[in-house]
Amino acid sequence: MSINFDNAIWLAGMVTQLLVIGLLTYRRVWRTLPVFCSYLIWDISSNLALYGIARYHPAKYFQVYFADTAIDAAFVFCVLVELAWSVLRPMRASLSRGALVIVGILILVAGVAVWPFTALPGLVHATSHQGQLLTQLMQTVAILRILFFLLLAGGSQLLSISWRDRELQVATGFGIYAFVSLTAAVLDLHQTTAIPLQHIAQFVAASYDCCLIYWVVSFAQQEAARREFTPQMQSFLLAVAGAARTTRIGLEETHGSKSRKPDGR
Repeated sequence: MSINFDNAIWLAGMVTQLLVIGLLTYRRVWRTLPVFCSYLIWDISSNLALYGIARYHPAKYFQVYFADTAIDAAFVFCVLVELAWSVLRPMRASLSRGALVIVGILILVAGVAVWPFTALPGLVHATSHQGQLLTQLMQTVAILRILFFLLLAGGSQLLSISWRDRELQVATGFGIYAFVSLTAAVLDLHQTTAIPLQHIAQFVAASYDCCLIYWVVSFAQQEAARREFTPQMQSFLLAVAGAARTTRIGLEETHGSKSRKPDGR
């Protein structure tokens, strides 16, 4: 009975994800969020591949799953950068070309800062070295998703976005699923709960299905017209971008002066 229930959750997720992709295509969201659309296509393809490997080549499953998780993490990083850049859409014309790189660096720095805290107590003794890296990578990505969602939701007024904007809708789905998966990982690690581990895994899978259903409901509706940033927010973002540009130019000039020969040639 449990196997059938697991398959039902998996099949429902696949069907719902196809529906999400269809809505993204119909609403032409791929024009503004192409990386996110590509991520969903990658995710459904990798799930099918992992299902086939688990069934026909179970001995190779962990190695393939490890590589799949690494690619998934890189994809999520790119999606977060894309969402942040899309939020800045009202004033991107005023930003320099290097602003996108700065956004990526900030998210990468956040991931590096989070990484040490994902070494949960007992993890070292619970798994192999490769298993430790896999777990830390998954939890780091989950925390980044949660932080990004909290940042957008908490700063929605300053950023002039609402729950009808695609960026916040995507971040909400990511954040809710990441919170559930992170909580399940802690319960799985410590095993201090009477809930069977299989039921925890089923709950996590069902939460992703709920995330997909939320996206279906959200993307089925017309997106709200994007509002302009407040003058105060525009001044703040331009000041930050200007300071970053000045710092970058200063570093380039310093590096250039050090690389010159004493005779100036």
